[in-house]
Amino acid sequence: MNTFSFSAQIPQPIDAAVETLKATLMKHHLGIVSDVDVSAIVKNKLDQDMPSYRILGACNPKMAKTMIDEIPEAGALLPCTIVARETDGKTVFDFMDPVIVLGLAGNDTMDQVATEASEKLKAAIADLNNS
Repeated sequence: MNTFSFSAQIPQPIDAAVETLKATLMKHHLGIVSDVDVSAIVKNKLDQDMPSYRILGACNPKMAKTMIDEIPEAGALLPCTIVARETDGKTVFDFMDPVIVLGLAGNDTMDQVATEASEKLKAAIADLNNS
């Protein structure tokens, strides 16, 4: 177990699970703003197969703007990263811990936003684990 992320697992293949994740995040005022299909990139660039693996970026525009207004370079720490990886027909989501990552800025406003983002992500994880 690492100290920079928290996880959830749902009994769905990755494409369906990502749709479930999107709907769950929306209930907590977060949206997916980026979706990188790592397994497709590896296949295309290296002609190698790997299990389904996507890197998703979750964001709340109001929180992002607050951070960028405070520290313009804060965009380098955004959005909150979520890895979706499929194993045996189930999908594991690994959520970046915003408190750890945004804490790198050493700024009170960033810390407050990180705490709020973490609470939203943990609430979404609880919903996913109960679905």
